[in-house]
Amino acid sequence: MPQRHSKNNNDLAFFTYEEKRKLGYGTQRERLGKDSIKPFDACCLCLKPLIGPLCCPKGHTFCKECILECLLYQKKDIKRKLAAHEAQKKQEKEEEEEKLILQKAKELDAFDQQNHGAVPQYHDRRGSQDKNGFHGANNVNATSFEDEALRCMKAFWLPSATPEATVKVDVPSTDTVCPEGQEKLKLKSLFPISFTEETADQKSGKAVEKSYMCPSCKSTITNTMSLVAVSTCGHVFCKKCSDKFLVKDKACLECSKPFRERNLVPLEKGATGFAAHDERLVARDFKHLGSGSGLGLVKPAPKTY
Repeated sequence: MPQRHSKNNNDLAFFTYEEKRKLGYGTQRERLGKDSIKPFDACCLCLKPLIGPLCCPKGHTFCKECILECLLYQKKDIKRKLAAHEAQKKQEKEEEEEKLILQKAKELDAFDQQNHGAVPQYHDRRGSQDKNGFHGANNVNATSFEDEALRCMKAFWLPSATPEATVKVDVPSTDTVCPEGQEKLKLKSLFPISFTEETADQKSGKAVEKSYMCPSCKSTITNTMSLVAVSTCGHVFCKKCSDKFLVKDKACLECSKPFRERNLVPLEKGATGFAAHDERLVARDFKHLGSGSGLGLVKPAPKTY
């Protein structure tokens, strides 16, 4: 009785469409869920709910302890790099002085060879060379040139003569940077922010976790909303209320504290495990089976998000 072997045939020189599907070849798409996106009230360093939140001028939020510890570690690292750079400069200066001394010794030896090369050497009865004698071309002892040749000999099979690659330390930057945006960041440029917590009557259902709202429109803040913080007082509003009231009134709707337009800092949305999502929440990845799989030497397509 005839049987169909189109889906389980494996003696071909190339992969069939069904076999490539089983191996997961091609572009795969996945919708990112809530667990893949950092909450708006989470620290960019520890990814936990904010404790004493601080915000940088670019809108990245951190816990106070996390960002202070990060900046302190950066300062210690800068201090260590500066010390290494100073040690390298000192070593280079010593090497330059050593080269000058060696160059002078070469010139003296060349002068000695030129003036006393034809004079015979004087030895004592034991056969050793006289200390006050001439050091001409007939000297059997190692000269400074031979010592330098032995020292600079590049013989990889001798551990003592193996050349070492010199690692140069560049001049480090003395500025601390934001761990999220990589822009220059100082401690005095950070400002505290505060979210308005919803009351028990405004919470929907029996939510155990804290929920926050916009002080102006009283809507619950979620990851889908764009937020704006006022750097003078630290209150956080939604983007709609900011464009409608804050930009025009130039005063905080919560504490009535005046501010300038430059004090409105839009908060950055939470990133995902793939990339900063912004408005696109679909992750795409292309799987390549490689050469020898019947697909030829086709280069894999770059990952797109």
